[in-house]
Amino acid sequence: MKTTVSQEVGGRTFSITTGELAKQASGAVLVQLGETAVFVAAQTGPPRPGLDFFPLTVDYRERMAAAGKFPGGFLKREGRPTNREILTCRLTDRPIRPLFPKGFKDEVQVMSTVWACDGINDPDVLSINGASAALCIAPLPFAGPIAAVRVGQIDGEFILFPTSAEMKESRLDLVVAGSEDSILMIEGFAQELPEDEMVDALLFGHKSIGELCRLQKELIEKVNPERVEYEPPPENPFASIVREEAYEKLREARQNPKKHERSAATAAVKEELVERYFPEGREELEDGRTLGQLKEAFYQADKQACRELTLAGKRLDGRGATDLRNVQCEVGILPRVHGSAVFTRGETQAVATLTLGTVRDQQRVDGLFDEYAKAFMLDYNFPPYSVGECRPIRGPGRREIGHGALAERSVAPVVPGSEKFPYTIRIISDITESNGSSSMASVCGATLVLMDAGVPIRQPVAGISIGLVKEGDEYVLLTDIMGDEDHFGDMDFKIAGSQRGITGIQLDLKITGISEEIIRATLAQARDARRELLKTMLTTIRRPRKEMSESAPRIRQTKIDPEKIGLLIGPGGKTIRELQESTKTTIDVDDEGTVTISAANGPSADDALARIEAMTEEIKVGRIYAGRVSSIKDFGAFVEIAPGKDGLLHISELAEGFVKSVADVCKVGDKMEVKVIAVDDQNRVKLSRKAVLATPDTGDGTASGGEE
Repeated sequence: MKTTVSQEVGGRTFSITTGELAKQASGAVLVQLGETAVFVAAQTGPPRPGLDFFPLTVDYRERMAAAGKFPGGFLKREGRPTNREILTCRLTDRPIRPLFPKGFKDEVQVMSTVWACDGINDPDVLSINGASAALCIAPLPFAGPIAAVRVGQIDGEFILFPTSAEMKESRLDLVVAGSEDSILMIEGFAQELPEDEMVDALLFGHKSIGELCRLQKELIEKVNPERVEYEPPPENPFASIVREEAYEKLREARQNPKKHERSAATAAVKEELVERYFPEGREELEDGRTLGQLKEAFYQADKQACRELTLAGKRLDGRGATDLRNVQCEVGILPRVHGSAVFTRGETQAVATLTLGTVRDQQRVDGLFDEYAKAFMLDYNFPPYSVGECRPIRGPGRREIGHGALAERSVAPVVPGSEKFPYTIRIISDITESNGSSSMASVCGATLVLMDAGVPIRQPVAGISIGLVKEGDEYVLLTDIMGDEDHFGDMDFKIAGSQRGITGIQLDLKITGISEEIIRATLAQARDARRELLKTMLTTIRRPRKEMSESAPRIRQTKIDPEKIGLLIGPGGKTIRELQESTKTTIDVDDEGTVTISAANGPSADDALARIEAMTEEIKVGRIYAGRVSSIKDFGAFVEIAPGKDGLLHISELAEGFVKSVADVCKVGDKMEVKVIAVDDQNRVKLSRKAVLATPDTGDGTASGGEE
């Protein structure tokens, strides 16, 4: 039976419908805001034997037909997911994953498909709401509902579910997900927003999250789905044995500042147990106990040992809760590249390289909304050697795309616009060593490499990750978490920003929510760590270099009257081609009249700029021009004073005395200085050489006489 619930959100109708479509799915809903609709189906299946993790798969796809468009390219069908789709998959996955019971290993798949997009309401946040609703009405032990909203800020006022037009004016792009009681997931980017304002934005969003959760509860009540209670597996037969025989050894092994030594000591304790109970490669005992059960019990004991040590104030590497690891920075480490830097924090290291390009190097991005060009890109690579492993290299995965996007959008607010710095910028962050928060190391590396390349950034930006270990009401926040603290802890809260405020924020939780108190304390602790990081970074390079690399292209920009674009391009592109060939430059002009010139060196770019300005500027009466005789008539000569612009030099204005024949004074191709003496209503130019001959030499070598 078709069931619909709805309410007004930001002046638009938000609705959830089920019971009509995909009736064989475990749960399916159609979520609609305005005229944007996302269909979400949740499906469950039996667990796969031997699986030691929860196999939740989340997919999100945007059908171009939803916006009345065809896919670009040769094949008129959607193919591999775009970066935006992958980022939305991650955005949907993160808040729902912690709400399944520990030990639950049934197969679960969530598929979100955009079926309609009005170009006003972004469908990405609808996917999270739809996933929660579909899971709540499916026969699954899901501890929902949860909801998600997007928050913007214009003129100091927060906006719920801002439209695409409003987002262009917004200082904030914040997605918040949570339950009625607490916040579960955050992902946001801002123009250096102060911490207090960020908390206000989160609380503003959470208020509406409660309303959307209650709307889902109304749907659940109407549908009355089958309730499924999860029965946890029986107690592990090795749990007490591992705790008695290995727990103290684990506590000792885990307290070591070096990652590999810590891991090796822990592995040695594990091997000792395995050899004792499963010698000679056995995998099962006579009483039915298995090697897998022993390994699971060891993992749980290891996790508990790490958490108890942390709560007792003993971090695994000996630091205090708010201490940073040792930070080292270098810039200019590589030849030829336009910028290079190394950022090392403890055992996490990012090598950043930067390339400067022209407008032709911009990334064109097409999708449900209008096509746009990206002039700033940051790509993140996580090779297996960074963690001492071997594995196949098959292109960037979801994690690499997600970390790269987080770092890119965290740095983008301080990158100058094209009007100040008309270059396309691409940064590559290669993680050469990893032990926690490599995405925030990429933010720091990006700032260093931008300054090394001479990019005039508005403010330096740094990033840090704050962890959490919470047992009951007791908790501890950890600055600059390592891999083990991330793995065994409850939170990974990444915050990037300048001294003025936050530019990027991302929260991932393994528990069912955190309070306002924890959020405020985390942001304050991150601000202190960020400022400390910035001090260290600025001792390496205090400000952007004044000169760019010699191998970087030189770019000049000018603005011309759009009506003169045709003059610059010429018939069939002849004029602009000749200009590019003669000056050895590349010239691009947009519909607004912005002309971008790029060259291998400054003089070539300046030469082309001077020619374009001369060609397109208004002819001014009284100014002297260096012209070339283009044709001769009985009554005078026509002189080209700018490309495509001729003026009449009458025979009476050729010289001070009497001139019997024009040919006596000049011939076609001669260069001469002429002065503009009149421009009539039809834009016809009258010139005088006689006036130039009578003009006294200013001594500055210029030919730009004064106004008459």
